[in-house]
Amino acid sequence: MSKQTRALVTGAGGFIGNHLVTFLKKQGYWVRGVDVKRPEYSNTLADEFLVADLRKWENADAAAQDIDHVYALAADMGGMGFISTHHAQILHNNSLINLNTLEAAHQNGAQKLLYTSSACVYPEYLQEDADVKPLKEEDVYPAQPQDAYGWEKLVTERLCKHYFEDYGLETRTVRFHNIFGPLGTWDGGREKAPAAMCRKIAYAKLTGNHEIEIWGDGEQTRSFCYVDDCVVGIDKLMRSDYREPLNLGQDRLVTINQLADIVANIAGIEITKKYIPGPQGVRGRNSDNTRLREVLHWEPQISLEEGLRRTYEWIEEQARYKLGMNGNGNGTGQSLEARTTFANSMRE
Repeated sequence: MSKQTRALVTGAGGFIGNHLVTFLKKQGYWVRGVDVKRPEYSNTLADEFLVADLRKWENADAAAQDIDHVYALAADMGGMGFISTHHAQILHNNSLINLNTLEAAHQNGAQKLLYTSSACVYPEYLQEDADVKPLKEEDVYPAQPQDAYGWEKLVTERLCKHYFEDYGLETRTVRFHNIFGPLGTWDGGREKAPAAMCRKIAYAKLTGNHEIEIWGDGEQTRSFCYVDDCVVGIDKLMRSDYREPLNLGQDRLVTINQLADIVANIAGIEITKKYIPGPQGVRGRNSDNTRLREVLHWEPQISLEEGLRRTYEWIEEQARYKLGMNGNGNGTGQSLEARTTFANSMRE
């Protein structure tokens, strides 16, 4: 880049946002991060980090000052257990965040804005079978998104389209399909399925109780994409001239039971599955990557097994600390400095 591009990453204290800040810095960008919190498991590499609530216009306006590219990742969200029980909160908070971010980018003269949408925009009536047909971008209409989270994402996709048509703001829209990896939420109720599974199996290994709970019958299906592939895809889309929504995910379908077995194999233990009632979301969901390959001449490269290995190793380390264990399975646990060093080593 002849002139250093100034990037804003909203949601920079979160999982994908934190990884994206690291990626952009390695690409030579000047990066401002903004979030209601700083990253929990590692230091940020952002040149400037604002702890601010983007539901408030003045904070969004300040964050977008002197910015060329906006990466809009900020959202009030979590795993299925959270998004299926907090509809009003999600729709209210995320609508404010998205409206303010787009308007601030427009008023402050940003060149581009990338919005991170979700596979939750796709109609529930197309996802009623575990052996689901991969979802193409045009399948989103007639609309019937899953939960308030999906509706909020779909409305903002339309808003991005209109901001380009009416104001000339170059917008890009990516639909994530189950992104996972280290340095993300792994307990507390907001974690996604891969992190939750890694946590359950790490605890099973460390405590010796190899029974793990699975919501439903475990035959619901998903595809999962590792975070390193995710940030590469974001970068490629932002550099492209493609303005329509684009899937970003793996197109390998697995059941939750299979996910559990893969993680257990990585951990080196045998598990017993206990099926309990719980929110499951749609029965099946998979990404059709045809357009991704056509537009970006690329698709995710990291296998599910490799991504889960990296993620499990990090989560087992967190679980050891939480349980007060050292590397041998007993003792007082790591210091915060040691945990941060470990986390930062995952980013090299």
